[in-house]
Amino acid sequence: MTDKIALITGASRGLGAALAEALCETHHIVAVARTTGALEDLDDRIKAKGGQATLAPMDVTNMDAMAQLCRSIYDRWGKVDVWAHTAVHAAPLTPAATLDARDWEKSVALNVTTTGKLIPFMAPLLGDAGHAVFFQDATIGAKFHGAYGATKAAQINLVQTWAQESANVGPHVHIVAPDAMPTATRARFHPGEDREKLASVHDQAAKILAQLQL
Repeated sequence: MTDKIALITGASRGLGAALAEALCETHHIVAVARTTGALEDLDDRIKAKGGQATLAPMDVTNMDAMAQLCRSIYDRWGKVDVWAHTAVHAAPLTPAATLDARDWEKSVALNVTTTGKLIPFMAPLLGDAGHAVFFQDATIGAKFHGAYGATKAAQINLVQTWAQESANVGPHVHIVAPDAMPTATRARFHPGEDREKLASVHDQAAKILAQLQL
């Protein structure tokens, strides 16, 4: 059994699930997402590859649950080697002048507030040698992407700050920019797009892990 631990927040589908599958041969996967059925499907695929996973069906915005999860990880393994944060709220496209208040609040809660609260939880688990991975998005600043773009930009700004603060002492904080993939988030923004022309989530996961040497 591997002694390396990878925590994936937003693991039920898309890039998060692909990263979990790519890492499962070398890491025990802790998979966090709200959708139990999708997590169970992921667990089946991980087991088929000979890997093991711990499923955590919870909302990452629930800080009491996330605090308990981090405590359980510490009590069981004492560390996390890789944390990939793929959870995101993709609000519907709309002009900035017609932003829906609830979508704005959800975007801030998941894309900004949750990141700001999880970093202090995760930093002790990652220590000086762990890796935290976040994901840049080319739609930041694009028209009609106000709620998503603004909150994603805030998240990346926070992570850039953490990366600079951690550069000499750890953990290793990475921001990567995957190619466009046929994810649910992408489909929400580009419903009529030819998905066959987009990059495979599994190819992108492999590329990211090779790039970061994880």
